[in-house]
Amino acid sequence: MNRVYRLVVTVKKVRGTCPVFKVGDKIVIESPKIIPEKTDALCVHALGSMLSMIIALSHGVGFKELGLAVEEGDIGYVQCLDPGPSYTLGGTVLFEIRREAMK
Repeated sequence: MNRVYRLVVTVKKVRGTCPVFKVGDKIVIESPKIIPEKTDALCVHALGSMLSMIIALSHGVGFKELGLAVEEGDIGYVQCLDPGPSYTLGGTVLFEIRREAMK
């Protein structure tokens, strides 16, 4: 049986103005579910930037292998699809994804 992981996605940086997230906000995913009571906010732009990787990361595919980290480990990074100023009125958000083993 393959090990399954919880993903804790944390907002590390906001460039420009994000109407949804602030630094420190979290999204908790126990694939295939987003855990609403442990999630501060959710945005379709943010979800779109990580959606294709969530299942793979939840099943142990490496962050480095997916191009989300320089070194292999249980932490990687993705960025929101909104480019922010001067291209849009919004902002772009840097997310840290941390993987935790589930029992």
